[in-house]
Amino acid sequence: MIDFPVVDSHIHLLDREQFSYSWSHGSSWATGATKLNRSWHIDDLSGRSAPCNVEGFVFVEADVDMPQYLDEAGWADRIASTDPRILACVACLPLETGYSIEPEVARVASLPAVRGVRRLIQNMPDSSVILRRPFIDAINLLPGHNLSFDLCIDPHQFLHTLELVKRCPGVNFVLDHMGKPEVKENRLPLWYEQIRQIAAFPNVVCKISGLVTQADHMNWKASQIIPLIDHVIGCFGIDRVLFGSDWPVLELAASYREWMDIVDHATRHMSQADRMKIFRENAIRTYRLDLCASQ
Repeated sequence: MIDFPVVDSHIHLLDREQFSYSWSHGSSWATGATKLNRSWHIDDLSGRSAPCNVEGFVFVEADVDMPQYLDEAGWADRIASTDPRILACVACLPLETGYSIEPEVARVASLPAVRGVRRLIQNMPDSSVILRRPFIDAINLLPGHNLSFDLCIDPHQFLHTLELVKRCPGVNFVLDHMGKPEVKENRLPLWYEQIRQIAAFPNVVCKISGLVTQADHMNWKASQIIPLIDHVIGCFGIDRVLFGSDWPVLELAASYREWMDIVDHATRHMSQADRMKIFRENAIRTYRLDLCASQ
């Protein structure tokens, strides 16, 4: 068990009384995911993360239906203002609208808890949208507002994503869920190479998250997951990887404690200082959290 306070860089909260989430029903992804068809609040998370020593969490937008994204950002910021467990927020913005999004970029940047932006690339039938001029123009607005961009992609979108990162050297990118390797399908050789390619860009960091839900939810094994974690750490280095849970999506395949134990096991051979970087300090730096970076 980790013996220092952990920062979880990737969680979601869902409030179905305020927001709608079409992704959670009626889609091929959501088949069998009825467990998520309720609200998930911070108290649920605190109960499930115990007895792990988690000091706080970074809320990442939960793909609310359009046009509720600004309301979600404001809601998350209000929660963070009263609950010290929420350390920062990553808001959704439809960057494909181009320069016209600048007032909304400024609006979310003015929220005290917001540190980054995400637009789910994995939802785009044609991910070449991210290489068109409007998206490039909009994403290049983010550094001026001190905002990073979370990349959530499916493996077949890596080529477009690599080109996006190449064209936007001034943007700080965060690769969610290690690029979502196809663990269940065992289609991994290309993913290994794609991780090497994206890790070559110094403005990209990577979240160790979302892996057990990429495997067979009922029959996954730690032996499938740990080599992938090893590869990401080997490519990105100790200073550019962050622990995240992807809760409550995690609950489809594993408990919070099971996921924490996997990453604990994968890093147990490392020094305490390096483990603290992965489980705590890199998230503090990436999302500019108001926490001390060393204990």
